[in-house]
Amino acid sequence: MLLASDALRVRSTGIEAHPFIRRVCQAKLYWGTSVDSFSERASRVLDLAHCEGNPQRVYPELIDRCYTAKALQQLDRLRSAWESLEDDSPSSELVWLAITTILRHTSSAGTAQWQYILPNKVKRSVVDPFDAFLKQIGQMKEDMTTMKDDHESTLAQIYLGDARKCENVADNSVSVVITSPPYANNYDYADATRLEMSFWGQVRSWGDLHEAVRKDLIVSTAQHASLDRVKLDEVLSRHTLLPIKSAIEAVCRTLAAERLLHGGKKHYHTMIASYFADIGDVWQELRRVCTKDATIHFVVGDSAPYGVYVPVQEWFGELAIASGFNHYTFVKLRDRNIKWKNRKHRVPLQEGILTVV
Repeated sequence: MLLASDALRVRSTGIEAHPFIRRVCQAKLYWGTSVDSFSERASRVLDLAHCEGNPQRVYPELIDRCYTAKALQQLDRLRSAWESLEDDSPSSELVWLAITTILRHTSSAGTAQWQYILPNKVKRSVVDPFDAFLKQIGQMKEDMTTMKDDHESTLAQIYLGDARKCENVADNSVSVVITSPPYANNYDYADATRLEMSFWGQVRSWGDLHEAVRKDLIVSTAQHASLDRVKLDEVLSRHTLLPIKSAIEAVCRTLAAERLLHGGKKHYHTMIASYFADIGDVWQELRRVCTKDATIHFVVGDSAPYGVYVPVQEWFGELAIASGFNHYTFVKLRDRNIKWKNRKHRVPLQEGILTVV
């Protein structure tokens, strides 16, 4: 959204709690950097990478499982070359972004952008890292040139922060909010970047992700609720849940009983309670930072952990009104939970746009 705002020459502010994603976002906002400076830095990195010797560092097991020996050797050479020239400049960060971007394209494991890694699923063909790097640099140069045709530099700011606090945003300063908050469907947003963070040495294992990333995110996974040892009664007593207290308590008590019937006994009951308590805090902060006539657009999807339906859009709307907004509407964009034959429940779900004014 920040790049789209730049294309329209509209000032924008982003808040991202995931440090790795925040760095990616910041790097993308360097599109106003001199294309020649970026190209020269990339060429120096590639030249050095061709001269580097065999990799000496020991990578986490995940990395060894996701790359052929040749591919990892070339990627390590690119990393070493970049590190030898690193100076925190925009050009340096753009080259870092280029290397980060090709990590999935060059992996022999089953991967998709910002999705879980599948080391046991092997690709039929793997892109050569040096070739992928050159192609990525070329694509970025084209994108930067296109943006610079009409504009000079970004009008956006991206903060590493918490949407439940919005510490860097002034009162009554925001007229439009457009975002897609985490879904309450047990997707692990911390795990989504484990490949990239493992390659760059920021985590060594899945277990490192909680302290490095997950603990600072809105609770949206059973693992998060479990690792934080969330207690249901304590969360349900939080004042932000008062507008939906009876409804969410009924759902969470049902989930607490249902989990005992399943082998995994996942903590969906405390996850759902914590998730909406966190979202309630977000709505209260949005009321503080938004102007009186602001409009908010959330792309949201409902949920049904263990087949127990959670009316996400309705509860979002009720929490927004309780925080001081006037009314909400929801427009469905698509049906969900209809594609896969092996889905774990048959509860019909939907995704759409929640608009709050």
